[in-house]
Amino acid sequence: MGGLGRFLMRIMDAQTGWARPFGNFNQRWLAALFRPIRPIKDLLNGRWLGHPLHAVLTDVPIGILFMVIVFDVVGQPTAADWALVVGVLTMAAAAVAGLADYTDTDGTARTRATLHGTIMVVTLAIYLVSIGLRTAGPADRTAAVIVSIVGFLALSAGAFVGGDVVYVLGNMVSRHAFRGPGTQWVSLDLPDGTELEEGVPTKAKAGLNTLALVKVGDTIHALHDVCAHAGGSLSRGKFVDGCLECPLHASRYQVTDGHATRGPTVYDQPAYEVRRTQGGAWEARRRA
Repeated sequence: MGGLGRFLMRIMDAQTGWARPFGNFNQRWLAALFRPIRPIKDLLNGRWLGHPLHAVLTDVPIGILFMVIVFDVVGQPTAADWALVVGVLTMAAAAVAGLADYTDTDGTARTRATLHGTIMVVTLAIYLVSIGLRTAGPADRTAAVIVSIVGFLALSAGAFVGGDVVYVLGNMVSRHAFRGPGTQWVSLDLPDGTELEEGVPTKAKAGLNTLALVKVGDTIHALHDVCAHAGGSLSRGKFVDGCLECPLHASRYQVTDGHATRGPTVYDQPAYEVRRTQGGAWEARRRA
């Protein structure tokens, strides 16, 4: 990391004292808010899209609000004013999706996301001030333009912190992004004396990979044990409606194919075939 990066990291780390307890408080009330409207939360997480929705929406206000500066500079006040209003509305839309992700963010990522969200709220307030100045219709628009520029600088700072949450801390990044597809049958190792019980998740090793096994009737289903969303151990979860439910944030995956059926995950889970060998042992292979 370069000198500038280390300097900015120190600034962000210095906010931990207030950001951590504030983030813990926010997580509690947001969890209570979203709990009874889980389908809406899934929509905001982007499970239907297979990609975090917040990351898609954030590019929109950044581009629009940059154009506010361009329109002001080239002498197009009406276009600048309308762009500012639309930019603020798209900021609000991105914020709602971001809150859905934030609800299931833990540890350092939550603390850093709290800083990101706080900067964005301050940014929104700055832009609202600029809208107020523009609405008054002053002959001299200098103050309104300067406030918009300050708002964009704040927006850029918030975007930097948000990027740190994703690219440094890996929040909302698939935990299987770099895992190879695998095509070979691998011996399945179970702890001595393990008996697979109907509908009870059981941890097993298949080479370098750890799997969560579930017996359903005469079939043994297997998913990778590490939840794609935040790394929870699926073998510590529970079997519900044909799915393995993660114990951390209650994401659900079909045991037959790893398809995500409930968020906050937006990614499917690696699924494995399991079979008996001629010698009576078990082996597994990742499904295509």
